[in-house]
Amino acid sequence: MISGTPIEMPVRIRTATAFMAMYSVPAAPARALIDHTGLELLHHRPGRGICILVFVDYVDGDLGPYNEFGVCFLVRDHRRRGGTMLQDLRELARGGAGALIHQLPVDGEFTLAAGRGIWGFPKILADFDADHAGAVKRASVSRDGQLIAELLVRPGLAVPGRGAAASVTAYSHLDGITRRTGWAMNPAGVRSRVGGATLRLGTHPIAGELRALGLPRRALLTSSIPRLQMTFGDAEPI
Repeated sequence: MISGTPIEMPVRIRTATAFMAMYSVPAAPARALIDHTGLELLHHRPGRGICILVFVDYVDGDLGPYNEFGVCFLVRDHRRRGGTMLQDLRELARGGAGALIHQLPVDGEFTLAAGRGIWGFPKILADFDADHAGAVKRASVSRDGQLIAELLVRPGLAVPGRGAAASVTAYSHLDGITRRTGWAMNPAGVRSRVGGATLRLGTHPIAGELRALGLPRRALLTSSIPRLQMTFGDAEPI
């Protein structure tokens, strides 16, 4: 029960749209942000990890309509301790890497309560100004009158097939507990390109955290997903 409303599992998102930018970041400051979770950063290059910034517009789903901004890091499976970069790359190629959801501002009270109560997602309330419909995708997120981030993603090339992994392990950490959640995705119409992002950081503390990561000016990869369906299972403490 969330705010007096029963939620059946798994939670289904029937219609959503999203765009994202993937950045290569120095491993040391990224590890400093996630060490408290007990998870290990995945390395795609020596001394480098991957940070993903994503805006999602949830149009129709079990938690109602809302906007979301995610700051995520790719991490190793929690059952694998240590390892080499080659092992990390193999895990990344076969879809075995997990996504640690580090920050997750949203603009809905109900999804805030559900996200924190069911999965331990670190959701906070924020304000959004988003355009997912144009050729250039654009969105900004602010909290307490301070800009966190504004992201523009320019059009990419059509990706054949589904264009993304069908399933992902999502990790979260809240109130001292790290959890894993099965997360299935069914994207359509995916477009991707190397680079293609313009990022502006504001004055909010989350912006300061991102700035301290040493985000490069150029994204590794950007993607837009005009049609996205998702399913979230139960969370499991690890």
